[in-house]
Amino acid sequence: MAANVIIGAQWGDEGKGKVVDLYTEFADIVVRFQGGNNAGHTLVIQRDGKPQKTVLHLIPSGILHDDKTCVIAQGVVVDPDILIEEIDALRHRGYFQRDEQLLIAEDASIIMPYHRELEELREAAAGDASFGTKGRGVGPCYEDKVGRRSIFVRDLLDEPRLVEKVRAALPEKNALLHWYGYPPLDFNKVIDDLLDRAPRIAPFVGNANRFVHEAMSRGRDILFEGAHGTMLDVALGTYPYVTASHTTSAGACVGAGVAPSRIDGTIGIAKAYCTRMGAGPFPTGLDDKIGEHLREAGKEYDTMTGRARRCGWIDVAALRYAVRVNGFTGLAVTKLDVLSGLDNVKICVGYRDPAGNEYTEPIMDPEVLETLEPIYEVLPGWREDISGVRVLEELPAAARHFLSCLQTLLEVPIALVSVGPKRSETIVVQNIYR
Repeated sequence: MAANVIIGAQWGDEGKGKVVDLYTEFADIVVRFQGGNNAGHTLVIQRDGKPQKTVLHLIPSGILHDDKTCVIAQGVVVDPDILIEEIDALRHRGYFQRDEQLLIAEDASIIMPYHRELEELREAAAGDASFGTKGRGVGPCYEDKVGRRSIFVRDLLDEPRLVEKVRAALPEKNALLHWYGYPPLDFNKVIDDLLDRAPRIAPFVGNANRFVHEAMSRGRDILFEGAHGTMLDVALGTYPYVTASHTTSAGACVGAGVAPSRIDGTIGIAKAYCTRMGAGPFPTGLDDKIGEHLREAGKEYDTMTGRARRCGWIDVAALRYAVRVNGFTGLAVTKLDVLSGLDNVKICVGYRDPAGNEYTEPIMDPEVLETLEPIYEVLPGWREDISGVRVLEELPAAARHFLSCLQTLLEVPIALVSVGPKRSETIVVQNIYR
């Protein structure tokens, strides 16, 4: 039995979906432990001889394997509409044909319509000072969870309790909406919409915490799937430019209700370069032809909004911090192919402040981090197409040197290298389930 956590090591969008999908082949159960539908995992699977792209926002990436069980744990916040849309889309394409493939924690919090409206209104009111959220209601939903006001998945299945909790919550939310100049939500419509969704969700609801515990006790192989990235953790990231949940490895224990001693390994996923969506400091960001090359070659556009991501050189200083707070036992490097064609490749190994002081890790105060200049090591690039490479030894010498530098600087072994978007375009150095 092995229980492994797979999480983003940067600012999200590192290619977690592909890595999770690949390792799912060797696991029995995939558990999504935090976040909501403000994250998107893109999978490119060869089907009927053609590449087929699937984008998931709530359901774990392992759902494309019909012999696996996927769990949405209590640390996730669930939008019923998005969940039903994903279920329908997957089944329309021939996936997820058995209800037993999915278990939703009965104590996961529900994203309510007022959560979505409030997040959008706050972002609009902030103007240039907005945090760049996607307006999906995730932040306000977590606020209600911390404030002991959550409406849970289990409440959807108990009409009297649902009515009571919505009746208690709505006056305050409508007062907030009125403050922003938005019309009040109708109580009856809110209730009717939720009760309409409830039968679609009911077959999947259960005690996810106990299910995962019992599966681990029986020796099943578990994969814990995170969303977003380390630098967006609400407590350990570049606050306030963060998401609303714990995206680090400790979040798997809290979000899925698993003791830390039961985790066997943690794989951090990092692009061979760096991207960031939304506002906040981004030390290695490039506003030049190289940045544009990375964006276009890497197709760095958000899967939900289509917004362009900021792109830059890989930031080993930030990764060094991610290694420390997560305890990575392995590193998965994605999109190495995007660097092909560049004369030189840079690695940020630290920062320098205006006074000349140097730092080997980021200072998490965003106002200070914005003032730091990256210190680069310049490596030779390569021009070969590496998408067909399946073993490290067949990579160009410059690509191997780049990976070797990462491994040496971070003191973490490389477990996997992605050389293209397809599942097959991957070099598996270490099978974490063997």
